[in-house]
Amino acid sequence: MEKITPQNLIQERPSVEQRLAEGKSLRNKFPIAKQGDYKPAPDRADPVSILEEQGKTRLTDLVPIRYSRMLTSPFAFLRGAAAIMAADLAAGAPTSGIPVQCCGDMHVANFGVFASAERNLIFGINDFDETLRGPWEWDLKRLVASIVASGRFLGAGEKLCEKGVRAAVASYRKRMKEFAQMGNMELWYTTISEKDILKTLSPTARKGLKKITAKARERTHLQVLGKMTDLVGDKYRLRINAPFIVRETHTTTGMPIEEALQLVLESYFTSLGDDRKYLLKHYHITDVARKIVGVGSVGTRCWIIFLTGNSSNDPLFLQVKEAQPSVLEPYLHKSIFSNPGQRVVTGQKMIQGAPDIFLGWGEMENGFKFYVRQLRDMKGGVEFDPEKVNLKNLPQYCELCAWAMALSHAKSGDAAMIAGYTGNSDELDKAMVRFSFAYADQTEKDHKALAAAAKSGRIKVASAGS
Repeated sequence: MEKITPQNLIQERPSVEQRLAEGKSLRNKFPIAKQGDYKPAPDRADPVSILEEQGKTRLTDLVPIRYSRMLTSPFAFLRGAAAIMAADLAAGAPTSGIPVQCCGDMHVANFGVFASAERNLIFGINDFDETLRGPWEWDLKRLVASIVASGRFLGAGEKLCEKGVRAAVASYRKRMKEFAQMGNMELWYTTISEKDILKTLSPTARKGLKKITAKARERTHLQVLGKMTDLVGDKYRLRINAPFIVRETHTTTGMPIEEALQLVLESYFTSLGDDRKYLLKHYHITDVARKIVGVGSVGTRCWIIFLTGNSSNDPLFLQVKEAQPSVLEPYLHKSIFSNPGQRVVTGQKMIQGAPDIFLGWGEMENGFKFYVRQLRDMKGGVEFDPEKVNLKNLPQYCELCAWAMALSHAKSGDAAMIAGYTGNSDELDKAMVRFSFAYADQTEKDHKALAAAAKSGRIKVASAGS
């Protein structure tokens, strides 16, 4: 986030045409073709050492589970290796210098459908732990690298992977050009609705989307009640599934969990508007448990808070997740927010379009920072399972992801300048094809390095199934 002041309202902004021309002129200084270059830096850090350094700030007993999940495939490795790729991007080709609110961990598994406040399903980015103001190219490069890595994992040939990359970049350019011509308020309120998506898909892909949205509509708090709780006596309690979900009596610093929870909620409440506070006051805490989430996030502190309202059929599940500095900060700038949770929440509100009504942040004992969101609220996405995925739909899915990414960049950056730089030709498409395959190859090498570290005993890896 950049610091915004009232002075911004006094300054006259250049026209769309002027900003398009300015973006186009940047190609002379930062040629598009060079964006496709990737070679590991001569002094490139050992990728395993970067992961080990991250592990020092995490729960020691959970780090082996993170390694286990990353070793599943090169694609899984890429999902957990945002810090490694950030270092590589910083050491790579110069960027055009047009900033946006980066996701920071842009990959094809980081998109999905979710409910807006009006209970409509929209498509967008769904994880913002690494969000920070930075170059739009970095998000694009991580996305296209993930297209090749995921395509190979799913069984796609190189031609189909290339088609997916080209579809994504062309979609990004097309949508950015459209967003550049929108009024600011029109752009701010723009979302990608279920109807919007259906208009762009083939009949086969429409069937796949309808399955995802139908499943998402079922994923309500009542569904979570049936899936994640058991009736104990006359009360529902969270279902324990160690080591993924565990009930703790004390935090890692020895504080009773009830006291820690009180501090969490008091701090969280200060970040909420009065309307959300009023809604939450009608609920009371029934249970709390620690939960393992994701791939890259494994080892960070995360809890589920189970609350009940008017009856047992009025549940609310909140996720309290530790927030750490963005992996982009060492290479760009320190966040203007002292609390990384506020960085995550503010970034999400800026670029997602219809964020969770309970988004908030705070601080707990021993200085740990966190943010809060609903555990599930009509959320769903593509399953990256070779046995279930229809590879023919890959290019269309890549187009959709790039559409959502373009929208987030347009909301938080200068769509006209980006559109001017990216242009109408397929020059950027070709450059990103070169980058995506080169970085997917690098990811496979890094994945092998992690496997070698596990085999030698350098790192401890949890057993299969953990």
